[in-house]
Amino acid sequence: MSVEQVPVQRADFDQVMVPNYAPAAFIPVRGQGSRVWDQSGRELVDFSGGIAVNVLGHAHPALVGALTEQANKLWHVSNVFTNEPALRLAKKLVDATFAERVFFCNSGAEANEAAFKLARRVAHDLYGTEKYEIVAALNSFHGRTLFTVSVGGQPKYSDGFGPKITGITHVPYNDLEALKAAVSDKTCAVVLEPIQGEGGVLPAEVAYLQGARKLCDEHNALLVFDEVQSGMGRSGHLFAYMHYGVTPDILSSAKSIGGGFPMAAMLTTEKLAKHLSVGVHGTTYGGNPLACAVGEAVIDVVNTPEVLAGVNAKHELFKARLEQIGQQYGVFSQVRGMGLLIGCVLTDTWKGKAKEFFNAAEHEGVMILQAGPDVVRFAPSLVIDEADINEGLDRFERAIAKLTKA
Repeated sequence: MSVEQVPVQRADFDQVMVPNYAPAAFIPVRGQGSRVWDQSGRELVDFSGGIAVNVLGHAHPALVGALTEQANKLWHVSNVFTNEPALRLAKKLVDATFAERVFFCNSGAEANEAAFKLARRVAHDLYGTEKYEIVAALNSFHGRTLFTVSVGGQPKYSDGFGPKITGITHVPYNDLEALKAAVSDKTCAVVLEPIQGEGGVLPAEVAYLQGARKLCDEHNALLVFDEVQSGMGRSGHLFAYMHYGVTPDILSSAKSIGGGFPMAAMLTTEKLAKHLSVGVHGTTYGGNPLACAVGEAVIDVVNTPEVLAGVNAKHELFKARLEQIGQQYGVFSQVRGMGLLIGCVLTDTWKGKAKEFFNAAEHEGVMILQAGPDVVRFAPSLVIDEADINEGLDRFERAIAKLTKA
């Protein structure tokens, strides 16, 4: 029995949805690889990757196969029982990283919520009630729950919801002296993104992360890396911490880990995981068999030398062309980032106008992102082919040419 499809259009959004988003004027209906088609049949090149989520593009056969196979077996059993896909994926994450224990959940905010709760729980259990302070970075982004939005260093997201969670300090990113001044024996965790994503695609300096690790060790604090955006191959390594050679105590992963299926994970050590004993934390959907079957297919494809080396090669393609476009049209002062998380910093003339670049690109048939008002962001599929990169950048250049003329 098929369900009757009711015709919908973009105007319906404003009638039925909570107005916390302002989506583009078109509705994508189909994707294949790095191409997307809208309701009118118009084709676009996708450089946005669902905000760094569609790590293998659209309708990748390995993911479609894994999801379809699992959908015919078992959808959901809750955490009253375990399931095979969750155990297989957890083993693969443990084998591939510093971690010894995995907690599955559904979103980056949930993974960070678990990470921050674990950090406070460990400090509470080992050192008492006074050790609960968290030090995070200005312009960071860690999710939208009350705890994660309080740890995130962007008041525009955390103001207006009543009293904030206390004990959270924000310091400038990449400023080791400021971090040293903020960390004390009351600090339970230092929380950092190895690459600030929403804050403007800004990679950490090696010495900064090394210094953060040393400070945490000196003050019995935990180092938490938010790799929601930088993880699962996005940086050219499976996780960005591997590029820096700095190992965290806790790592959060989401976005790319499910390749478009909502899922997330918090990774940590056995010693720390013990503090989340039975009943201390949980989530009904976490470790769902459908999500984990897809997640396993993602890691099987991504964590290979070919794909990871390809990410670095594609970074160079994007960077060279974007720098050339930036210089020719006087729009970018810097092209930065790692792997296929790339930010183009707008020149003073164009500051605050990232949304205009987004709109101009869409008119030319290419989907991009912003990272704040001053940075144009690219987070395409890790397996995007060279033809799609070139075609998309041709379209992007046409958009820039029209925008700068206007």
